[in-house]
Amino acid sequence: MRIIFAGTPDFAATTLAALLTTEHEICAVYSQPDRPAGRGRKLTASPVKQLALEHNIPVEQPLNFKAEADREILDHYQADLMIVVAYGLLLPQSVLDTPRLGCINVHASLLPRWRGAAPIQRAILAGDKKTGVCIMQMEAGLDTGPVIQRAEIAIEANDTGEQLHDKLAQLGASTLLETLKNFEQLQSQAIPQDNADSCYASKLLKAEANIDWSQSAQQIDRQIRAFNPWPVAQTLWQDKMLRIWGAIVIDSHNQHTTPGTIIQVERQGVDVATGDGVLRLLSIQSPGKKAMPVHDFLNAHPLKVGDHFG
Repeated sequence: MRIIFAGTPDFAATTLAALLTTEHEICAVYSQPDRPAGRGRKLTASPVKQLALEHNIPVEQPLNFKAEADREILDHYQADLMIVVAYGLLLPQSVLDTPRLGCINVHASLLPRWRGAAPIQRAILAGDKKTGVCIMQMEAGLDTGPVIQRAEIAIEANDTGEQLHDKLAQLGASTLLETLKNFEQLQSQAIPQDNADSCYASKLLKAEANIDWSQSAQQIDRQIRAFNPWPVAQTLWQDKMLRIWGAIVIDSHNQHTTPGTIIQVERQGVDVATGDGVLRLLSIQSPGKKAMPVHDFLNAHPLKVGDHFG
């Protein structure tokens, strides 16, 4: 097939790299416009654009598809199929109708659960036991189209947002390649979603990173894992904002110490009372420094029993 690929971040680049190993022709790549990045705020191409240029594939970067010229360029490629992975734009119906077989999306959740921008992190935050990827026929709605193919994986107790992202990127790529082998038959058997079971995976906000120690140890642990590597869970200590990169629940039962109070300081971890249970902090970052294991952090920061976070 002649395929147009639309995507922007690393998650999408994993799928594009897999597609480039197949017999299909990637006739064009669509990606978000270059954005400022790094300390110098230099305009930087997305991972998908960089990969496309390495393989001499034409790259298009429209702000949206409102201009007739952008729709004409899309039509000019005469694609059989458009594959969309974390592109970052809602596509109008005119675009969805342009390729012969329409547009499909590789989405990192078990639809209809977790439609929207941050399904990986929301699944961890909610305590879901499993997640996966869906290959979906795209409609004008947000992740509402019928599901062509799906694949599941377990969410492990220590999975971070980054680790689950990488697992699902690989799963999405392999599931898509399997789907393309028998695409038109599978497309004809696509299963509509039940809207009653849908959840909205809203975009992550920096404000969500602040730890509320009155929550349970299990919920705070999910927050720390889900927000690694962004926006990174954080808590206040002596006018410093500490970022918490790793922790484990060591007691999930109720206790009577004020939430946020340090109840034990050892080189293997700092134990903190929560609204329900005890959380052991394993990796901490102070302002302007790198994240480090607790035993290194304690060499420069005098955390002690009775200190209070938050």
